[in-house]
Amino acid sequence: MLNELDPLLHSQLRLGIMSLLISLEEAEFVYLKEKTKTTAGNLSLQLDKLSEAGYITITKTRKNNYPLTKCSITKKGTKAFEKYVNDIKTYLHLNDKQ
Repeated sequence: MLNELDPLLHSQLRLGIMSLLISLEEAEFVYLKEKTKTTAGNLSLQLDKLSEAGYITITKTRKNNYPLTKCSITKKGTKAFEKYVNDIKTYLHLNDKQ
């Protein structure tokens, strides 16, 4: 039986964000914006959704008098990402089990 895919992670941009954060301790907003090739507004909206779900933490500070936003993945986010990847693998290997 197939598991339902996490709808929060099934979005291309949110999946991209999580894929970047899974391998980093933390990432700055500007880095995520450059890597995902999205707008600041769209990135901010998607980060808020991930944060509300408890998948990431967002820390806002200042550096040289400029705002600095950093994101990091939580344990809950790591577990959700790993489950999502395993569920996708199950979908990809359906024919192997027949």
